[in-house]
Amino acid sequence: MIHGTHQSCTTDYHFEYTECDSSGSRWRVAVPNPSAECSGLPDPVRGKECTFSCASGEYLEMKNQVCSKCAEGTYSLGSGIKFDEWDELPAGFSNVATFMDTALSSSESKANSCNNSSWTPRGNYIESNRDDCTVSLIYAVHLKKSGSVFFEYQYIDNNIFFEFFIQNDQCKEMDSTADKWVKLTDNGEWGSHSVTLKSGSNILYWRTTGILMGSKVVKPVLVKNITIEGVAYTSECFACKPGTFSDKPGASGCQVCPRDTYSEKGAKECTKCKEEMYYAEEGSSACIERPPCTSKDFFQIHTPCDKEGKTQIMYKWIEPKICREDLPDALTLPPSGERQDCPPCNPGFYNNASSSCTPCPPGTFSDGTQECKACPAGTEPALGFEYKWWNILPGNMKTSCFNVGNSKCDGMNGWEVAGDHIQSGAGGSDNDYLILNLHIPGFKPPTSVTGATGSELGRITFIFETICSADCVLYFMADVNRKNTNVVESWERSKERQSYTHIISKNASFTFTWAFQRINEGQDSRQFINDMAKIYSITVTNAVDGVASSCRACALGSEQSGSSCVPCPPGHFIEKESSQCKECPANTFLSIHQVYGKEACIPCGPGSKSTKDHSACFSDCLVSYVKDNQSLNYNFSNLSQVGSLMSGPSFTSRGTKFFHFFNISLCGNEGKKMAICTDNITDVTLKDMVAESEDFSNFVGAFVCQSTIIPSDSKGFRTALALQSNSLADRFLGATVETVLENISIKADMFPPSPSKTLDVHFFYKSSTVTTSCENGRATVVTMRCNPNKPGQGELSVPSSCPAGTCDGCTFYFLWESAEACPLCTEQDYHEIEGACKKGFQETLYVWNEPKHCIKGVPLPEKRTSPCETVDFWLKVGAGVGAFTAVLLIALTCYFWKKNQKLEYKYSKLVMTTNSKECELPAADSCAIMEGEDNEEEIVYSNKQSLLGKLKSLATKEKEDNFESVQLKSSRSQNI
Repeated sequence: MIHGTHQSCTTDYHFEYTECDSSGSRWRVAVPNPSAECSGLPDPVRGKECTFSCASGEYLEMKNQVCSKCAEGTYSLGSGIKFDEWDELPAGFSNVATFMDTALSSSESKANSCNNSSWTPRGNYIESNRDDCTVSLIYAVHLKKSGSVFFEYQYIDNNIFFEFFIQNDQCKEMDSTADKWVKLTDNGEWGSHSVTLKSGSNILYWRTTGILMGSKVVKPVLVKNITIEGVAYTSECFACKPGTFSDKPGASGCQVCPRDTYSEKGAKECTKCKEEMYYAEEGSSACIERPPCTSKDFFQIHTPCDKEGKTQIMYKWIEPKICREDLPDALTLPPSGERQDCPPCNPGFYNNASSSCTPCPPGTFSDGTQECKACPAGTEPALGFEYKWWNILPGNMKTSCFNVGNSKCDGMNGWEVAGDHIQSGAGGSDNDYLILNLHIPGFKPPTSVTGATGSELGRITFIFETICSADCVLYFMADVNRKNTNVVESWERSKERQSYTHIISKNASFTFTWAFQRINEGQDSRQFINDMAKIYSITVTNAVDGVASSCRACALGSEQSGSSCVPCPPGHFIEKESSQCKECPANTFLSIHQVYGKEACIPCGPGSKSTKDHSACFSDCLVSYVKDNQSLNYNFSNLSQVGSLMSGPSFTSRGTKFFHFFNISLCGNEGKKMAICTDNITDVTLKDMVAESEDFSNFVGAFVCQSTIIPSDSKGFRTALALQSNSLADRFLGATVETVLENISIKADMFPPSPSKTLDVHFFYKSSTVTTSCENGRATVVTMRCNPNKPGQGELSVPSSCPAGTCDGCTFYFLWESAEACPLCTEQDYHEIEGACKKGFQETLYVWNEPKHCIKGVPLPEKRTSPCETVDFWLKVGAGVGAFTAVLLIALTCYFWKKNQKLEYKYSKLVMTTNSKECELPAADSCAIMEGEDNEEEIVYSNKQSLLGKLKSLATKEKEDNFESVQLKSSRSQNI
């Protein structure tokens, strides 16, 4: 039954329609009210056709079954219903909260942890959960004809997934919600979403799932003005909600009460507040008593400089003024007009005897204190913006204030200039977003490096601090080509004065936004108005339409030294002596920050070469290493395709399962960054993302990139989701077996020891993205290890001690094991085996050394067959005889030398004896063996001579005397 709520004033019954039959007809019947007892009800009558509906501003009066206009103070959409009042959850809506991670859903405590998670009404809108539970806002509607659903929303945080889909009464998802992922909106802006509804039962789901990675609370999704078209009829008009009114019959909507007026529900007009005592914001349901004025109700500004170089300090009330000065202890507005010296103009601007600073004409420069001068010959202006004096807001900047729940600060300035800095304004509420925008139409490198394709085209640097007593947040955001604003970095609570730099890598239109919020929930009273953010300076380099504070060298035409600047071809530097363009040497890349002098060409690291335009260095997959006369050559060409690694699972503090997904483009591809990571990978196909990569803000291309993956079995999603994609490496440093390169090192125990004897090769990369936690940017080391047991692409892994690939969040380590990572084979990697002679032939085989730790390179020689050589035996015999003869000759030489020495000794002794005893009778002289001497020559006088004796005899053949004795004449012998 479809219930109407129209009820007769004189009876105790009301009318309803029956369900439609197969012919599309129905009946109007009278139904007693629940608390009434009556009889004699009217007879059923044929009702309106099932597809009948009234026009907007009308309702179906059931008694007479005719369309009537809505009365004043009410409205109707005719065939639709609208939900724009969210003080409480409207009838028909329900909340369902679950913890969908299947890995932990069996835990009762995890399931119960989401009981308090829900969509929360906030007056003008309804707010989603802020945790990592999955919460669905559900509404069921039955349509007699096709219709539509429309709603407005704010969705600014990609750490929460927001989907809208429709199911039928069999819980099957409708085809009309194929594109169920709702797109992100810019900070402070409301988006809209509409979907076609089919006739019949439609169950509408607004579902959110927060992804908490151990850091910040997610920003909730906000939804308002839900409108459903296609209901069969509306049996009553809706009363205007408080703060709105309808002053004419037949209204299709209500108007908002203006400021300082209010209205209650169903109002025909708004009531004015007593101006002196009460006030009301736009769309208020009541007036509020004006409080006494305090120092929080006014602010000071500096007037533009006058011709005397003076500025005045002026005090103004915060508009709209809601405080009273006539109450006790109330403050009055301080006197204005104090004159002070003006700060100088910002660099690139000059005060030409006027009250304002004007930009220097093209081709000139100024430091802000002197007149604009033309750049000298051979130089050009260094274009950009440098704002460090804040007397007035620069022309390419604007400020605003926004609050999602009210319009108190609409039209207010979110930021105020304050001389040497610009600071956040008062706003209307403590949860206002105080917004400061800077628009840069584009970026381009200096004239002399036109055509460079380096990773940096420009940069924005700002110095800031935050002073907070509560949980304030300062957001820095970037919008590319006015398509989507993404948070680049954020800072919570008080932060000391510091500098932050963001690198610009492509030429596009950028809008940079600083948004300051004191607290993220509204309060009735102002408690944190003194919390503020200050920005002292903003510097942008290489900005299109920028101004110049200095000049830099440029290349000149070749005809004459005084000619104008000309662009150098890619990869060329400016020679100091001639100011001409010269190409960088081989294997060097051109610095984007300096193009003057040969030192602008930076040498590539080990194992790398430069691109053709000298814009970067890359690895051609060939790495060589020489040490101790040992040469190792590697060829990683077969690993040049993107390698992928999924590490995990890991779990958040609430138990949500997620994985770290990495893509690695190791080498080759002429230096192109082939690793691609994307957010919301199920929403847009990879092919579409590549095609729209220039404008797709969540598309990341790098040598190494990372995404966080929520698997399909987690959170109840039907397919896997990717988020938090970022680049880990966009610059190649080099490839070497050394473990340190450019202050990036890898510890010896980072990975298990290599089972092979070959050396690991380390590929070093760097990222130019700087974050608050990684002041020097991120770095990546990919260790290539030879493993013959892992052919093809092999296997990627991360250190066991750091399952996320990093232990500090800044340096990432990967181990890539593959047979393709083995060195190229050389002659030292095989040996030969000679076979025995068979039938006059001998085979020589060549086999690899085991275990084999090389690939490709020198091929294994084929088997060789050769005739046997018999002369080898006689060569061996001859060599043996020659060796024996040499030993024998050495022995004989030693023997005769010793015998000669002995004879000389005996002879000298005999002479000495003769000379000392001339007066004595001479004794018998003899060469016989004396007492005490050894008979060393017994072997000579043996009857049977040995082989040695025979040889000795042959040696003395020419002398008859065998030297058996020596007879000498003496007086003694004669006497005898």
